[in-house]
Amino acid sequence: MNFFTCKLPSMDLMRSEKMTFVQLIIPAESAHRAITYLGQLGLLQFRDLNAEKSPFQRTFVNQVKRCAEMSRKLRFLMDQINKAGIMSPSPVLQSDTYLEDIEVHLAEHEHEIIEMNSNSEKLQQSYNELLEFKSVLQKACSFLVSNHGHAVSEERELEENVYSNGDFIETPFLFEQEMMPDPSKSNQSGLRFISGIICKSKLLRFERMLFRATRGNMLFNQAPADEQIMDPISTEMVEKTVFVVFFSGEQARMKILKICEAFGANCYPVPEDISKQRQITQEVSSRLADLEATLDAGIRHRNKALSSVGGHLAKWMDMVRREKAVYDTLNMLNFDVTKKCLVAEGWCPIFARTQIQEALQRATFDSNSQVGVIFHSMDALESPPTYFRTNSFTNPYQEIVDAYGVARYQEANPAVYTTIIFPFLFAVMFGDWGHGICLLLGALVLIAHESKLGNQRLGSFMEMLYGGRYVLLLMSLFSMYCGLIYNEFFSVPFHIFGASAYKCQDISCRDAHTTGLVKYREPYPFGVDPSWRGSRSELPFLNSLKMKMSILFGVVHMNLGIMLSYFNARFFGSSLDIRYQFVPQMIFLNSLFGYLSLLIVVKWCSGSQADLYHIMIYMFLSPLDNLGENELFRGQRPLQVLLLILALIAVPWMLFPKPFILKKLHNERFQGRNYGVLNTSEVDLEAEPDSARQHREEFNFSEVFVHQMIHSIEFVLGSVSNTASYLRLWALSLAHSELSTVFYEKVLLLAWGYDNLIIRLVGLVVFAFATAFILLMMETLSAFLHALRLHWVEFQNKFYHGDGYKFKPFSFAALTEDDN
Repeated sequence: MNFFTCKLPSMDLMRSEKMTFVQLIIPAESAHRAITYLGQLGLLQFRDLNAEKSPFQRTFVNQVKRCAEMSRKLRFLMDQINKAGIMSPSPVLQSDTYLEDIEVHLAEHEHEIIEMNSNSEKLQQSYNELLEFKSVLQKACSFLVSNHGHAVSEERELEENVYSNGDFIETPFLFEQEMMPDPSKSNQSGLRFISGIICKSKLLRFERMLFRATRGNMLFNQAPADEQIMDPISTEMVEKTVFVVFFSGEQARMKILKICEAFGANCYPVPEDISKQRQITQEVSSRLADLEATLDAGIRHRNKALSSVGGHLAKWMDMVRREKAVYDTLNMLNFDVTKKCLVAEGWCPIFARTQIQEALQRATFDSNSQVGVIFHSMDALESPPTYFRTNSFTNPYQEIVDAYGVARYQEANPAVYTTIIFPFLFAVMFGDWGHGICLLLGALVLIAHESKLGNQRLGSFMEMLYGGRYVLLLMSLFSMYCGLIYNEFFSVPFHIFGASAYKCQDISCRDAHTTGLVKYREPYPFGVDPSWRGSRSELPFLNSLKMKMSILFGVVHMNLGIMLSYFNARFFGSSLDIRYQFVPQMIFLNSLFGYLSLLIVVKWCSGSQADLYHIMIYMFLSPLDNLGENELFRGQRPLQVLLLILALIAVPWMLFPKPFILKKLHNERFQGRNYGVLNTSEVDLEAEPDSARQHREEFNFSEVFVHQMIHSIEFVLGSVSNTASYLRLWALSLAHSELSTVFYEKVLLLAWGYDNLIIRLVGLVVFAFATAFILLMMETLSAFLHALRLHWVEFQNKFYHGDGYKFKPFSFAALTEDDN
């Protein structure tokens, strides 16, 4: 076997990049520039050497706080631009700007905008009060009946009138000068009123509370305000209602005032004299016009200031984000004993060593440092991170694998096979070339707008759809291929379009063909004959075909996973895994389900009527009995006995040898023998994928044995359950086909049978919605998830450990807006 495998091509492309652990000793004067250049390169993952320290105990905490404060100011300015509805201006080309200049500019702009906002809020509050007062003057005067003016004197009304917002302008109004209360003339008896304005949503509760507080001894009048007024808190336009409450007595007056305050109602004075009403209304209207002009001028000035700074925000935010990231990285470094150099440790790919050294040399030269950066490799006890170089096509498949678990360092990468197998298994379940064309059009639209969509901020769903555009492309192409194999176009048989190769198309003829009574000289040239459609034997035939096909795909898929476990063991030099895991697993799986696959192929080729269920069941119950009519080829019975014996031998082969061999090797290691052999591929415990490698110093035989027993039982039982799990390929394919047929025959054709345009249109609309939302969206998602399950569980558990961790280098390109 070693002679055969030595001739196989290298698997370097399917393994993560080789990593090296490095140490950097950076002079303090060039540390900032060196980290900046490394961030631009993005190929070095720093190790936190100050993990025991809190963020506030680190060296560059003040610089981080400074960058965080600038980020806060930038977010404030961006929020102000968004609230003002200003279109983002194109970035302004400018010369190199230093962080100190940005800090000064941000402080000036923030102070200016805050001051303008404060002035605008005060003016808006005054404007709202005047607008409310104008509404009260216009509506409340109609409630003041002229004949009540003789019962209560004007002076008493003005004296008892209550208002809460009379000092909203600098120059007193006329009514403020003439309506000051005189205590010497105060009269506590007679009819009084309070006028004001309240939100419409509070009006009903407000009136009910007034009625209960005064025990019904009041008269409440209301009228909607003509204009909506801005809420100063939510800045939304709200509807308000003007009210006038007539009452008698000082106690009722105090209750009404407290209720108005509780409900947020604003009270305003309204004189009964018509001439004074007109004069006050004119003054209020004049002040409103002045305030409106002032507010418009302030808004224009504020928008101009925001527009001037908006062109610089993108670049400033990027600079501050990078600066903060640099200082966060510097906080992960340690000062040496002389306090003149910073010590950094981290991981980098071996191929990037030259690029990193060049970047460090540039940093030394640009910072005019007399001492260069020392860069050298070191040994590390921890496992290296996993790094795969991907592109826009392979990245989504790598993300699918990483969602299950990141590959162990240098472990075989399932994403290489997932790139083809995943969309193919999806297509087996989804196969319909009409629906595949719809998916293809969607994928092509995303790919055609790749450059445009890549620079936009997308929602979570659209971002996921855009990231998987090439996955969607391959899924659609494979769906079209499988649809051609199934001969389904929106699950409509080809012979409707005149594509059948048979000369006999009637149902009786097709049924005769299914029973073997009619023989045709010309087989159907490609895929499933659409003449099966509509026959009584259609469902049994398709069920049998797709079920057997699913088993074949599943056995091949699982064998590929076991083969990859061999390549993993060979790469890590673990001959124990090859001899006592790979070999017995291959024997067990293929003795049972590989043999079943062989029977399926032989039955298809020979046209035999043998019952495969009977053969597999009695292979275990009565292996020595004569097969009779179920015999497919000579020597089948002794072959079955041999395969059954091999399957039974493979179980203890997986279970017992490896734990005892590991125990023997451990004992020899600590008895002083075979020290040289321990570093060879035969007994390198560090390379063992099992839990034994975690107990090199204290070898626990019982734990290793139990672990191996669990692994063996899991494989034996999993071989059965995993093979059955691949039957989902048959189930979902059948479900998609039958759903499509139902919608086509029971909706579209049924509606088309009526000689009524409206019914036909309704049927067409229902069919279109069913196709789009059920067959294209729900069925696509369902097939995607089931294909995902087949890769994660049935395929990857044969070889993939997925207990590594990603390589996350310090890179400016990886920074996001959330890093501010």
